[in-house]
Amino acid sequence: MNFDFHTHGKLSKKVDFSLEYFKKMIHSAKESGLNGFALTEHFNTHNFEDVYNTLDAHYSYTKNYYEVDGLKIFPGMEVDIREVGHILIIADRMDIRAMRMLLENYTSKEQFIPFPQLFELAAPFNPLIIGAHPYRESTPLYELDPSLLQQLDAFDLNGKDLHSIGIEKNQELVYRFAEKLNKPVVGGSDTHHSLQYGCLWNQLNKECHTVKDLKKVISNGDYTIHIASDLDSRVKNATKQKAIEKKAMEKQQV
Repeated sequence: MNFDFHTHGKLSKKVDFSLEYFKKMIHSAKESGLNGFALTEHFNTHNFEDVYNTLDAHYSYTKNYYEVDGLKIFPGMEVDIREVGHILIIADRMDIRAMRMLLENYTSKEQFIPFPQLFELAAPFNPLIIGAHPYRESTPLYELDPSLLQQLDAFDLNGKDLHSIGIEKNQELVYRFAEKLNKPVVGGSDTHHSLQYGCLWNQLNKECHTVKDLKKVISNGDYTIHIASDLDSRVKNATKQKAIEKKAMEKQQV
């Protein structure tokens, strides 16, 4: 099962969720060889609830995932914390909705939820929690309290950072950091554009139907991360095209 742990279904936070755009993303994900992914849209994106309202209206949901044209789409969100960092949370759709409601008062930069409080909020739902792009300059997760980082399930080897920091350098940083905390590393493309799918992926050695299955595969190390030989060109082209399309879409919504 080829799986991506960090994806976005919208071009940017400011635009509306578009079923047409999402279908384009699904087509590209399949073309890149994926069998499923976690949809970790930003928790403070414009009209967050529209994402899952739309998926509920158009696709069937079984166990912990949406069945979308042969792909398994696991619900999730990417949460900003006050200490500066991004946290990926993957869970059942009702749990994602419930946690997002509890985060309603924490969506602005001045009011982001403290890291310890986020763990307390999420604990009753037993989600999969991943530290996103720990060495990104704007969100240096590696600088935070190790006792808090220990509570994460894994860290994100991020497609965007592999391109911007360098494939070898970013891998060295993330793997060394995760090893110190005795935590696994999983791959996430961090795509907002269809061209970025397949820049890296996780080959899971077992078929996963639930978040519990995903957590077990990760904790057992029963997977392999693959980095595409053309990762740099995929991310570069996606970034360039995203900027063009983002400007046009945001202008349309004004």
